[in-house]
Amino acid sequence: MKKLLIALCLLITPFLYGQDINGAWTTVESDDKGYQVEHTLIFTESYFSEAIFEKPSGKFLGTKGGSYSVSEDDLNLTYEYDSRSPGIVGNTKIESFTIAENNLELGKLSWTKIDNVTPGDLFGAWLISGRKRDGEIVQRDTSGPRKTMKILSGTRFQWIAFNTETKEFMGTGGGTYTTINGKYTENIGFFSRDDSRVGASLEFNYELKDGDWHHSGLSSKGKPIYEVWSKRTQ
Repeated sequence: MKKLLIALCLLITPFLYGQDINGAWTTVESDDKGYQVEHTLIFTESYFSEAIFEKPSGKFLGTKGGSYSVSEDDLNLTYEYDSRSPGIVGNTKIESFTIAENNLELGKLSWTKIDNVTPGDLFGAWLISGRKRDGEIVQRDTSGPRKTMKILSGTRFQWIAFNTETKEFMGTGGGTYTTINGKYTENIGFFSRDDSRVGASLEFNYELKDGDWHHSGLSSKGKPIYEVWSKRTQ
């Protein structure tokens, strides 16, 4: 009986602490100049990312993220990138948190849930693992320090390029997305490299093959692309 109770506790604990936090969260605050600043926070099973940008212009202000784990009422956040404070890369910060219905209290901010990982065809953290060139897919090593990651909730996405070794942040963009009838559409809400792209929509073909996400269409510059993304495991 005792072993059964322990097993049930092990099954219930991830549900209580992990499942409810998965998805996208948002909060809005005013900066010193009176501008509305939106924070969007995405949690997948093991990874998180926070994007900060002005409303409604979408002007990019910052991003940070990495991996996380849950310990009782605390989140252990290990940073892999921070566009504004690269010195914290590699460090783990412990933040207390509480969840009540669709509200998250984390750090000094109160967050409202945007989605509960549905519809979720592409929910998770993905690393680019290949590109098609001259008709053949060329594999890319995902174990190195330089990474291009996409993290998706049920309706929100963000891509980030970073290097955990040099602590360099190279760029990011994100917004909302849909997956309908094999079409993946991104609606850009912020883009660190070019604010003029905010408001644009990009449509791609997508297919899941053996667990990998095959992504093809035209890039934001109008060039044909075929990418393969693999679920992140490390």
